[in-house]
Formats: sequence, C-alpha cells, structure tokens
Amino acid sequence: MNKIRSYLGIDTSNYTTSVALCAEDGTVLENFKLLLGVAEGERGLRQSDAVFSHVKNFPVLAEQVRRVAETHEILAVGYSATPRPADGSYMPCFLVGRAVAEMLAATLNVPIYPFSHQEGHIMAAVYSSGNQGLLERDFIAFHVSGGTTEVVSVTPKDAGFTCSLIGGTADLNAGQAIDRVGVKMGLRFPCGKELEALAQTNQTKVPKPKIAVKGKTCNLSGLENMAEKLYATTGDKALTAAFTLDFVAETLYRISCNLREELGEIPILYAGGVMSNRRIQARLGVLPLTNFSEPQFSADNAAGTALLCRAAHMKTIETNEGANEIL
Repeated sequence: MNKIRSYLGIDTSNYTTSVALCAEDGTVLENFKLLLGVAEGERGLRQSDAVFSHVKNFPVLAEQVRRVAETHEILAVGYSATPRPADGSYMPCFLVGRAVAEMLAATLNVPIYPFSHQEGHIMAAVYSSGNQGLLERDFIAFHVSGGTTEVVSVTPKDAGFTCSLIGGTADLNAGQAIDRVGVKMGLRFPCGKELEALAQTNQTKVPKPKIAVKGKTCNLSGLENMAEKLYATTGDKALTAAFTLDFVAETLYRISCNLREELGEIPILYAGGVMSNRRIQARLGVLPLTNFSEPQFSADNAAGTALLCRAAHMKTIETNEGANEIL
C-alpha cells in the first residue's frame, strides 16, 4: 500500500495540545486537539500546570496519531517553539511540544522545523479563509485570543511570516475578558462557545458599549467591570453575554476602521480563538477585504504549523536541488 506523504505539526499552547497532518499538496488531513484541563471556577492555568497537562495529553493524542501514521509517510516535523516570531519570546508550555517533535523527528529520521505559535495561527487562518493570495502580499492580521490581542503588520516569507506589532490591547486580552465574565456567571472555562450560545438567545436590547480605543490601541479592562455590573443588576446571562461579545466586536471594529483610514484598502485577516465567534465576525464582516477562518482553524491548532512545515521543507528541497545543479 502506498502511504500518503505528509507533514506533521505540533502546537502546545497554554490552552490546547494540538497535532495535525497536511499532505504534499497543502491539504490539511487531520487536526487533532485536546483542551488542557481547568478546574471549575478557575480562569486559566499557571505555566507549570499547563506543562503538566500537555504531558498528560500527549499519550491520548499519540494513539490517534499512531493510527493515522500507519497510512502516512511523515516527511518532516514542525512545532511551535515560541509564542511570537520575536527575540525573547518564550513560554515554558512550548517546551513540551519541542521535546515531542524532536523525539519524533529523530525516530523517523526526518527534518524538524521550529515556528512561532502566532505564525501558526496566521497560516491556519489564511488556509481556512480560502484567500491564498494573502501569501503573496503584505496584510494586517489581528491575533485575538485568551493570551494575545495584537494587531500585526505581516509580510509573508518562504516559510512563515515577518510580523511587526503595530497595535492591540494595552491591558486585558479579549479572550481573558470573555472568560472572566463567563466564569463569574458560572460558565466553565474556556467560556467563549457557551457565551456565544447564550448571546444568541438574548431578546433584550443590548446597551451600547462604551469602548476605549485610541488609534490602533485599545483598553479592555473596563469590560469586566461593566459586564459584572450589568449581570448584577439584571441577572440576565444572555444579555450579559451579548453585551460582552458586542463590546469586543465594537472594539475590534473601531481599530479596523482606524487602520483603513491610515493604510487604505489593505487586506485584514482575523485569527485566534476569539475570532471563531460568529457574532464578532458579523460585525467586522461589513468592512471590505476582511478575511476569516472556520472555527476549528481559528482556535488553537497545529494545522498552521503543519502547513508551515510543508513550506519550509519544500523550500529546503528547492534550495538543495539548486545547489546540486550549480555543483
């Protein structure tokens, strides 16, 4: 039986253990994900707990990967080594992914390629958006999640992206605000999906959010207090959920409008777990040249890392073949 020639990606964020496979033609074949365990009432994990959770998750994912790998020939392994493509960017949880990736690459005797978690998010979002043209030009990316709320100027390169931070939150991350409000209403962390479901049931007029945006920078710390006050006053979970998501949506919308005024008609890509929210997407989708991915490629995943691994390996082969021709 001919095996499918594939690339393996690994990502170990502070929220999810992820392993993915993509084919030589750039099609994502598998996208396995396992959330890290968070105790009821908690709003996240310490890094030491995240590392331990990844260690516990990998044996579970390993069995799924083993079954798939029986029909695949792994050509190279890619992993998320850092949170962002920047000097000094570091989080202990990514060390687990590195260890597993190095072990697999050594066992399979294949090349290994490190990337950043942010590049993986951007690549997965480009893939899922269906706009492959973004890989041929500069664009703006919003990386909006529990651990990050950043606006970056992106320039594609052979395998990955050059990302320059140009804006984002000055305090709380959007995902943090959403989770804190959800936990205070008794929802289980992470709260995004349940908050979105509650918001869809709301029948009450949502108060206009008083956002804090200056240029490309925002403040989100006030959202937690406003939402808590609204819930304490009304006891209405659906209304509070709608208000919370509308606050985030309006904040991102205002920053996007400011970007348009400054930079003109440049494409904007929205990536990260928060951007899987359809209510937020609907608000931003009225703007031109906006690009969104499907939820499974917005939240933490290793699909983007597998795709980046493919690009890096193909570039290495191309370079080596060119060198051989010269010799």
